[in-house]
Amino acid sequence: MKTAVLIPCYNEATSIEKVINDFKQQLPDATIFVYDNNSTDNTADIARRAGAVVKHEFRQGKGNVVRSMFRDIDADCYLMVDGDDTYPAENAKEMCQLVEEGADMVIGDRLSSTYFTENKRPFHNDGNRLVRFLINKIFNNNIHDIMTGYRALSHTFVKNFPIISRNFEIETEMTIHALDKNFLIRELKINYRDRQEGSVSKLNTYLDGMKVVSTIFMMFRDYRPLKFFTIISALLLLIAIAMFVPVFIEYMQTGLVPRFPTLIVSGFIGIASLLTFFCGVVLEVITKKHKQLYELMLLKK
Repeated sequence: MKTAVLIPCYNEATSIEKVINDFKQQLPDATIFVYDNNSTDNTADIARRAGAVVKHEFRQGKGNVVRSMFRDIDADCYLMVDGDDTYPAENAKEMCQLVEEGADMVIGDRLSSTYFTENKRPFHNDGNRLVRFLINKIFNNNIHDIMTGYRALSHTFVKNFPIISRNFEIETEMTIHALDKNFLIRELKINYRDRQEGSVSKLNTYLDGMKVVSTIFMMFRDYRPLKFFTIISALLLLIAIAMFVPVFIEYMQTGLVPRFPTLIVSGFIGIASLLTFFCGVVLEVITKKHKQLYELMLLKK
């Protein structure tokens, strides 16, 4: 099986040589690709001397790097890992073996092992829990680690994954796409370790966290439109009822409707609730048709 190790990098001079050497030892027949994303240190030179195939992606953002990797590289198994030496190479063989056995995505699960004790960045633990909760509730699943950067992917998944994200929300998008299109997902518990001293995380806790949550809700709208718009419709209906009931009670008691503006507004909100629900119904039909076309496309390849 032809294996490619994909390492997106931005200023990882401290750790990239060790990462390359570790994966060369575990997967001696694999080709290791390092995609440098405008590093200002000597990451690319170190990676090249360590024996990796070095390429450059000048559009900033991890999503842009992964898009280029998936387009450029042809392999049977793609092992994607960060260049910060937080993921152990010891699991690489087993992850690739699971792809060879038929898995489309093998997730290196940090959150079930050492992540919450090793990770020293504030709010990252809570952020991972929140993302995991939202994805599993929305998509009725039980994935343990949504945002891990350590994954083994099949050729079918990689070449049929339409990447929209430009930045760190790429892992969330990847997981949601696999869940929605019913790809075979396997999880493997791994031991996470924190960054080396002198290695700095490029993830902005608040800004990138907001982007990830925003991506979840946009993909909730796009992938589960009936559920999404039904929730909005129900909220609007509750508001309309809350405004209408006092007016109705007053009418029953006195036979008068002194608050016509409230009655009119509640009527408009009720109509908006109904329209929102039927928007969800129409979009659900379109989404189902897209899924059917996607499956037919996979059959033809």
